[in-house]
Amino acid sequence: MKPLYIILLIASYFGVLVLISYFTGKEDSNASFFKAERQSPWYIVAFGMIGASLSGVTFISVPGWVESAQFSYMQVVFGYLVGYIVIAYLLMPIYYKLNVTSIYQYLEQRLGIVSYKTGAFFFFISRVLGASFRLYLVAIVLQKFVFDALGVPFWITVTISILLIWMYTFKGGIKTIVWTDTLQTLFMIIALIVAIVLITDKLGWSFTEFLASEELTKYNKMVFTESFLVKNHFIKSFLGGMFIAICMTGLDQDMMQKNLTCKTLKDAQKNMMSFSVVIIIVNFVFLLLGALLFIYADRFGIAIPLLDGKVKTDLLFPEIALNGGLGITLSIVFLLGLIAAAYSSADSALTSLTTSFCIDFLGIEKREERLQKKLRKQVHIGMSILLILVIVVFKYILDSNVIDNLLKIAGYTYGPLLGLFAFGIFTKYSIKDKYAWMVAIVSVLLSYSIGKIPSESIGGYVIGYELLIINGLLTFIGLLFISKRQTVNID
Repeated sequence: MKPLYIILLIASYFGVLVLISYFTGKEDSNASFFKAERQSPWYIVAFGMIGASLSGVTFISVPGWVESAQFSYMQVVFGYLVGYIVIAYLLMPIYYKLNVTSIYQYLEQRLGIVSYKTGAFFFFISRVLGASFRLYLVAIVLQKFVFDALGVPFWITVTISILLIWMYTFKGGIKTIVWTDTLQTLFMIIALIVAIVLITDKLGWSFTEFLASEELTKYNKMVFTESFLVKNHFIKSFLGGMFIAICMTGLDQDMMQKNLTCKTLKDAQKNMMSFSVVIIIVNFVFLLLGALLFIYADRFGIAIPLLDGKVKTDLLFPEIALNGGLGITLSIVFLLGLIAAAYSSADSALTSLTTSFCIDFLGIEKREERLQKKLRKQVHIGMSILLILVIVVFKYILDSNVIDNLLKIAGYTYGPLLGLFAFGIFTKYSIKDKYAWMVAIVSVLLSYSIGKIPSESIGGYVIGYELLIINGLLTFIGLLFISKRQTVNID
């Protein structure tokens, strides 16, 4: 597919998103930008959250991970389900009861201003890195298959990507995103289905024949229980997935901001539980696609692409979709799916970063009303520039599968949030709030040191996603050390 045609496709796609933003962003108010006036239908939020949760990481990186990890990722996904139940019936009632705009406002009411700022800071770092990981993926694909041929530098590719997001979010914010996410999820699922249908047909299989094939057995091992020492043991992965879901969804302003646009708590809970079931199915189908990609590449002699001289399995799906001899249809739906998957999480990340910075750090709700909108727009531009800078840096420092990197980073950045919220919810102690930030920093440093311990030094045990739990536990213990004798009422 010629680069010019790809650019026209991208322009048409974003034209539709800008049109949606025109109708949803007419009010251009902070209430609409931050909360969508809490009028979003729960089923629309649930469907849109699929794309936001999966993102470009799942669309490209999960299929590319199948060769080295097989279907072990499903162990993490099963843990997600339990985590979503905790979110729906433990965290959401708290957020709705307090009527918060930023979920970290709970920490201010429960523990104090320093705890509040500490939680907001760690979300900010987490979301900047997470959004940058996701956008980095789509940027390197566009760079390799489109802009390299046109002689466009990588930093310009990234800037264009962020600018496109800014164009349709700067007015409507979360109100726009609730609806654009629905469209983006639809494109992503269509791309997934079309890819599987066309690849199985090219291989001479029906879908059921593929499921029964001997080739699939090379990749589809799902449960690993042979040795508790290895990183992907079932228990470690399941617990890691559970706490990743709690932290990266339930303690994340980005994901919760969408849920908080639902009319009632009951609607938000229906949204979360329906979403949690569908997300398991979709992740499994992406793993099936990954197996198909490697089978197809092996049968037709397609080499795994290189990026800067390094093998990059993340690029196998785009390589086959665009250059694998499967026709223009797959090229078109792949690009639509890729763009949709990447931007459905990146646009909400930009909005949530703007929201968190305005509410949590600038106290925008306490400022003069006439200045609030202008300040929000200035912050929105600032967040866009920050994402550009971080993504460009990633090109030179990432050397492994993106989803693996993403989950590793989550272990360090979300741990303090887990500890702070757990302490606030499950104890009645107050704390010496001025020391909260020290506890969080020490917990991260200790967790990082633990994560760097050579497996040979601890009997061959490989630390995996349970590092998030360790980090949260260290924060919780640290808060106990700075707790006061008097208790507070948490009812």
